[in-house]
Amino acid sequence: MFASLFILMCLPWLDTSKVRSAVFRPLYKIFFWILVLDVLILGYIGANPPEGLYLLVGRIATIYYFIHFILLMPILGFKEKTIPLPISISEPVLTNDSKATTNRG
Repeated sequence: MFASLFILMCLPWLDTSKVRSAVFRPLYKIFFWILVLDVLILGYIGANPPEGLYLLVGRIATIYYFIHFILLMPILGFKEKTIPLPISISEPVLTNDSKATTNRG
């Protein structure tokens, strides 16, 4: 249990991508939603008795949880091609603002 919390504390060093936003990382978006589904499955499995199929599904979901952070995040950071970043955040804001002021006046 402590390993699952400790891995979240190490997360800044495990994410090797230069682009931190998932908006510009299409592959990471897919793996993020798989992780969300995995966490929901782990929550459901944790509320059930550890026997039969619940035990197998819980083990598989736990293995994916650790693989996501220990293997997938560093590998995706190095290998993934990101969507081009905008030049500046102020440029879209200023161009939209200038259009709004001309419509008002």
